[in-house]
Amino acid sequence: MTDYRADFPILTTKINGGPLIYLDHAATSQKPQVVIDAISRYYATANANVHRGVYTLAARATAQYEAVRDQVAAFIQAPQRESVFFTRSTTDSLNWVAQTYGEQAVQAGDEIVVTAMEHHSNLVPWQQLALRKHAQLKVIGLLPNGELDWQSAEAMVTDRTKIVAVAQVSNVLGVTNPISALAKLAHQHGAILVVDGAQAVAHQPVNVQALDADFYAFSGHKMFGPTGVGVLYGKLALLKTLTPPQFGGEMIGEVTWEHTTLAAIPQRFEAGTPNISGVIGLGAAISYIQQIGFDTLRTQEQQLTAQLLNGLLNMPGVAVYGPKSVAEHGPVVAFNVIGCHPHDIATGLDLAGIEVRAGHHCAQPLMQWLQVPATVRASVAFYNTPAEIDHFLAILREVREFFQS
Repeated sequence: MTDYRADFPILTTKINGGPLIYLDHAATSQKPQVVIDAISRYYATANANVHRGVYTLAARATAQYEAVRDQVAAFIQAPQRESVFFTRSTTDSLNWVAQTYGEQAVQAGDEIVVTAMEHHSNLVPWQQLALRKHAQLKVIGLLPNGELDWQSAEAMVTDRTKIVAVAQVSNVLGVTNPISALAKLAHQHGAILVVDGAQAVAHQPVNVQALDADFYAFSGHKMFGPTGVGVLYGKLALLKTLTPPQFGGEMIGEVTWEHTTLAAIPQRFEAGTPNISGVIGLGAAISYIQQIGFDTLRTQEQQLTAQLLNGLLNMPGVAVYGPKSVAEHGPVVAFNVIGCHPHDIATGLDLAGIEVRAGHHCAQPLMQWLQVPATVRASVAFYNTPAEIDHFLAILREVREFFQS
């Protein structure tokens, strides 16, 4: 097996005297050297603003920046490059849709539909939009195993629904939602489908045309790229109807004291100097994923997830949330040690160099549905090893015995 771990310099780090075991990829992934090098190389050889200068360096920076747009469009199988523009993050992208399409389309008495498993980034923008517009926010329920309740979805989406917003993969439960079916349901009622793809794009191929998503958002930092850069895909016909939420440099055609004409899409939606180095780093991350291949990524992540999930399910005194079958599970497993606070468990693991997330995972309504204040979350990537999962389970047993004794 190829030693992909050598691609990630941070994996040689020691934490509290022990080798780093990083199991918080759902929060952010680690960065391979090729991504770090791409960012450094841009600043060392091509640093200039994009779409502005006529000199060589500016042309070089613009070419690299726009090449990544082509790369992203191909990566998610967008029908045209103009459908893709860069934002700061998934959160920024989802807020963008709420502040553009949402402000224009939603009226008093309309409905916005989300699911009970949403991250705050795909809940609060819609909640606030509903409050501003005197619309109704409706929530699709979940089955006991955490999967989306289709009967609830069919009941919640009506002819009054304007927007259905859903995560492709839950950042807590690890379940994958039926995006194509939700798109069909939304479109049957004249609504659009907005997809939070933050937990999906690094783990499975995404085809926005096959999904029939009207908007699709994701972040660079969860797919081995840098922080501070995100992507929003939108159907071009929809984008053409929207007024930009921000105005400024390079998103205009002509400006007089009296009026302003707008640049063509996508520059229309990228006001000001973008995160150029971040976009170039994102391009390097996509190349890295494609070099490894999703078949390899998914095979290794499924094996590790099965080992992690089964180890937790067979450990006395541990409650696991979400599906209990790895076939229905993404590389994220949330659990609690009965009688122990999740922060104590995470701190105990950290003392052995094991980094996991503890808390509500920016999904407080989901915690209410689970009837817990918080959980511990372990999330794997393809470069984790079976030995790391074994060590995690062994240390967790010790931590559990310490707190339960």
